[in-house]
Amino acid sequence: MLFDSSLRRELARSFGATLVVILTIVLTMMLIRTLGLAAGGSVAPQDVALLLGYTALGHLPTMLSLSLFIAIVSTLTRMYRDSEMVIWFASGLGLGRFVKPVVRLGWPVLAAIAVLALVVWPWGNRQVAELKDRYEKRSDLSRVAPGQFQTSSDGRRVFFVERGEGDSVAGRNVFILQNENDRESVTTARSGQIEMTDGDRYLILERGQRTDTDLKTQEKQLAQFDRYRVLAGERVATGSDYLPPRAQPTFELMLRPSNRHLGELAWRLGLAFGGINLLLLGVGLAASNPRRGGSWNLMYALLAFVVYYNLLSLSQAWVSSGKLGLGACLLLIHGGTLLGALTLLWWRDRGSAAGGLRRLRPAR
Repeated sequence: MLFDSSLRRELARSFGATLVVILTIVLTMMLIRTLGLAAGGSVAPQDVALLLGYTALGHLPTMLSLSLFIAIVSTLTRMYRDSEMVIWFASGLGLGRFVKPVVRLGWPVLAAIAVLALVVWPWGNRQVAELKDRYEKRSDLSRVAPGQFQTSSDGRRVFFVERGEGDSVAGRNVFILQNENDRESVTTARSGQIEMTDGDRYLILERGQRTDTDLKTQEKQLAQFDRYRVLAGERVATGSDYLPPRAQPTFELMLRPSNRHLGELAWRLGLAFGGINLLLLGVGLAASNPRRGGSWNLMYALLAFVVYYNLLSLSQAWVSSGKLGLGACLLLIHGGTLLGALTLLWWRDRGSAAGGLRRLRPAR
């Protein structure tokens, strides 16, 4: 039908253009944030692209929902402004008739949002956690840039090292300044490397000397060594020892229904249900009077989107704290929004039908 095909074609163009704009803006912001994390030493510089990709996948459901919502509102608003809606209403089509082509266009997007929220979101968060965990497990020597002084991860040691050729965990001309319990020690060695023993990191130094100074009495002790072994860090926890709820698969959250797990589940299900509610809200909120200038309905629609997604975050916090159950939260937030969207659509549909009958009524 001409009505369905023309509306879907225009919605598809508007959705594609909106998604490109939103992706560009969000990816730029994420890139700046990720580069800041790399500069601060939280992630490895070579993992910036991977971290950006995983983070973008995690936020893709929200971007898809927002793009589809804006596309529906802007397209129908343009049709109201150009009086195309008046023609369709006068032809006997109510506003409810616009739901069918919108759903036919939006169901692949809604399916992608559900898959991204329930499957890709925890997988991406797990990959990000593993990248950060892998970087945190790196030895202190491997974090030090050659020829530069750098503080260790616990803040008690200062390193200077010339990196060994072709070995990321070995270095030569090692200098270590350590402060602990009113004692200061300066250790120098020709070479050093990190060894792992039962999950602990040990620093192995060869051919060097160590000077210990008591900061209270200023007494000094000098010792030379051919090989010196010292604990360089606490036991390294593996990435599988603990994963936050956001990085755990949806099926595991359902098998272990604690408050925090149910809160995360409320967020993921909320992303899926939110796309459906926003689709219906977009059709109802797009109605406007072509005689009025401006695009206030688009601003109201964006305000509704912000409020709705803030409620999603609140619902996660309520379920995590035990104030609401998962079923009650989903019914209150998403069921209430669905009821409001259907009521708005019914009210707008009655208004459009009454307007069409008035236009068809002959003048006396």
